[in-house]
Amino acid sequence: MTCCDEYEAATQRRGLSRRTLFKGLGAAALAAPLASPLLSARTAYADGYTGDVLVVLSLRGGMDGLSLIAPVGDPDYARLRPSIGVPAATGIATGDRRFALHPGLAPLKPLWDRGLVGAVHAVGSPDGSRSHFKATEELERSAPGTSVRTGWLDRVLGTRATGTVFQSVQLGSGTPHQLLAGPSRDLATRSLKEFSLSQSDWVGPRMATALAALHTGVDSPAVPAARTTLDALTATAAVVKNAPLPQNGAVYPDSEVGRALADVARLIRAGDGLQTACLDLGDWDMHSGLGKAGTGWMADKAADLGKSLAAFATDLGPTLDRVCLMTMSEFGRRAAENGSGGVDHGYGNAVLLMGGGIVGGTVHGTWPGLSATALDHGDLAGTTDYRSLLGELLVKRTGLATSALPQIFPGFTPQTLGVARAL
Repeated sequence: MTCCDEYEAATQRRGLSRRTLFKGLGAAALAAPLASPLLSARTAYADGYTGDVLVVLSLRGGMDGLSLIAPVGDPDYARLRPSIGVPAATGIATGDRRFALHPGLAPLKPLWDRGLVGAVHAVGSPDGSRSHFKATEELERSAPGTSVRTGWLDRVLGTRATGTVFQSVQLGSGTPHQLLAGPSRDLATRSLKEFSLSQSDWVGPRMATALAALHTGVDSPAVPAARTTLDALTATAAVVKNAPLPQNGAVYPDSEVGRALADVARLIRAGDGLQTACLDLGDWDMHSGLGKAGTGWMADKAADLGKSLAAFATDLGPTLDRVCLMTMSEFGRRAAENGSGGVDHGYGNAVLLMGGGIVGGTVHGTWPGLSATALDHGDLAGTTDYRSLLGELLVKRTGLATSALPQIFPGFTPQTLGVARAL
């Protein structure tokens, strides 16, 4: 099985895991006509959260941080990547001569200069397997060496009071990922528009009424999930109908991440209690044909990401001050290009940050260098544990008590990196 095959197989396994099966049983009990995104819908009801909306954008497939945040000032970079490296002359200046943004991220340059976008480099995790499946599982579980099987974001939600129907939302997939695994409630759907009963307009309302009556006064374990799914349908329909379309002249790319971020912005503007939003941008497994800095696979992905994030910031305007967005990827890529014009699975990686509360306009972290003695088995070393990054954002931007960190990251004490300002 090739690395790409492993990634695809792992994705399929996650789609039919024991966890997601049980998550879907309650909503599936509603009736066969329910659309498939409803199979993982779970909701909650209450208010009181005053922190940032935390947006977790997973760049699945192993994003190449040495292309996205290129270390153009490192003398070994051009030597290791003579064909695919980002030239210093075409990279987007960061104000730090060691690093340049990939040209595809040019739409983020104004936000970088305003301090609304930043990065952390040489981020790593305790897992060194270089396996898509295992690295993703460990990244999203964030409890290495323990028997904990819930996701780190699920544990965060477990420290809070019960929220609204939109407390925690995953967009782009009807199956919640590992970081949301556990008892805390969340709603997963491919898109807000698709979260509906699979019936014609005149049948849908009657079907919803019939299903509500069917699950009233019935003593069954399926009833709570059915009722909350119906409530989620009503709430989502109201957002789709009433929340305004992109504001301030924002134009999103017609892409997976563009559409998902547009939905996140609608939920934020609706003011219906969104606390966390998870979304994906896949297809980063570039073993061959990564391309030059201005053309090719990496350039296309970086451009999609850059345009989508810039549109998201434009759409939200001043509301971006209460949003904290971060990217995550299971691992980075090898420091040296391979014979196929790509890069194989590596280790240390880069993280992008966006929001009014982050310390932007800079590349945070300790840069280990790309010399032969500095590399970790041929890969960029990880000098910042990603749990330290998460811990600081959770405490400073979402109001998580420092005393709760051992519950979120068992056996680990996060370090302060200076990437965010306190609320």
